[in-house]
Amino acid sequence: MALSYNKLWKLLIDKNLRKSDLHLLTGISQSTIAKLSKGENVNTDILEKICRVLNCEIGDIVEIQEELK
Repeated sequence: MALSYNKLWKLLIDKNLRKSDLHLLTGISQSTIAKLSKGENVNTDILEKICRVLNCEIGDIVEIQEELK
């Protein structure tokens, strides 16, 4: 199974925010945002920071997808 952050990117669009805004609002590094963009794993503390800033639940920004075999 793999993580997808597509919900996060849609939420940013809905809130009229860019990835650079997410960086400024949360204080997370650009390299961590790049990891999110690539669907790579990040620390749950990062996801918590994002949820607090965007006033959402973790399920609003990440979902588990089945990997194709």
